[in-house]
Amino acid sequence: MKIKNIKTQTELAERIGMSKSQLSQMLSEDFCPVKTNVLNLMDALSISFDELIVSENADEKEPIISEEREFKQVELLESLKIDRFSYKLDDYMDVAKVRPSKEYTVLETFAGAGGLALGLEEAGLHSVGAIEIDHLASKTLKKNRPNWSVIEGDINDIAKRGISNHELFNFSGELDVLSGGYPCQSFSYAGLRHGLNDIRGTLFYPYSQILRELKPKIFIAENVKGLVNHDEGRTLETMIQIFEESGYDICWNILNSWDYDVAQKRERIVIIGIRNDLIKTQKYSFRFPEVSKNRPVLKDVLRDVPQSVGVGYSEKKRAILEMVPPGGCWIDLPVEIAKDYMGASYNSGGGRRGMARRMSWDEPSLTLTTSPSQKQTERCHPSETRPFTVREYARIQSFPDEWTFEGGIGAQYKQIGNAVPVNLAKYVGLSVIKYLNQF
Repeated sequence: MKIKNIKTQTELAERIGMSKSQLSQMLSEDFCPVKTNVLNLMDALSISFDELIVSENADEKEPIISEEREFKQVELLESLKIDRFSYKLDDYMDVAKVRPSKEYTVLETFAGAGGLALGLEEAGLHSVGAIEIDHLASKTLKKNRPNWSVIEGDINDIAKRGISNHELFNFSGELDVLSGGYPCQSFSYAGLRHGLNDIRGTLFYPYSQILRELKPKIFIAENVKGLVNHDEGRTLETMIQIFEESGYDICWNILNSWDYDVAQKRERIVIIGIRNDLIKTQKYSFRFPEVSKNRPVLKDVLRDVPQSVGVGYSEKKRAILEMVPPGGCWIDLPVEIAKDYMGASYNSGGGRRGMARRMSWDEPSLTLTTSPSQKQTERCHPSETRPFTVREYARIQSFPDEWTFEGGIGAQYKQIGNAVPVNLAKYVGLSVIKYLNQF
């Protein structure tokens, strides 16, 4: 590949006329190559058949293969290792005027309090189901969308039985979109060779099972930005491999919610998978949503917020945060007070600007957490010395005021803090709809 100046498996696959997943399968130990594809591969690399594979006519103890041929084979396999960054898509389009040309369906997994599902609905996708294990989050979904089929239960059990066999999943036909944000977990690795066996015991596994069962046209998978380099990138690269083996062309990017009508700096990785048969007939390719011209700050979204519950500070903490100006943090405190408040963290220096942090009216919020008063990730109200209330939390996450949350105050904060910002989800949904409209 180096001699032929072929840098990536994507480029090699294009020269041969096959998908990246087909090429990976072709070079795997368990694959029996089709003659035409083998000839194409030999032609693209200008190598002989003997150089491509180990001769099967050799005695097992003394294989007929030179050191040079062995080196070439190893080099070929190593160069075809998945490089997650080669799947990063930096193409964008304006989606402001996108409308669905027909009714498109979506099944949501790991639905939580409904941020992603609601955003996709606002884009124009029709929900045919929402899977969620948490009882209070499920109650939130049922209360706000009684017409949705909310499937409360363990996704592992649901996927094992087959989602099509669940009594609450009444959809039949071809699903347009599967969506969801499965937790980021490390896998066990065997050189990225064992496919689904590498991901057993993780919550990515049932997601991939449902994907293979329903074979939707497109899937949307979102996760924390840290997934890109999680476990030195092997986690994302394994996901990409599984998705490709399932028959999907993959792209991803990191989207900042502030770029999409959300008054919050919250970055998420969004992975898009498009079924291979659509790729072959597409007139135009998928592109991520273009950045919005509207970049709201807190004063834009926290006007006339409905009254709601909220936690408070202890008297000691309140007295400390009173000293912090809007947009400030612990560095604005007197040295001795800062040292006492931060403890051992004080010696770590400038990397912890979230401590004793007060937000500013003229800036977006930093990423909301599942608790509004955590010491390491403080989000104090800009002009009042208190955490944000539940409804303020919801506004910052771009939930509409009429979307209510079930459970106690802690459960409500948790549901909102874990959610995908609704407006971000809407923009992603519009990009998906734009792509589907061509078929």
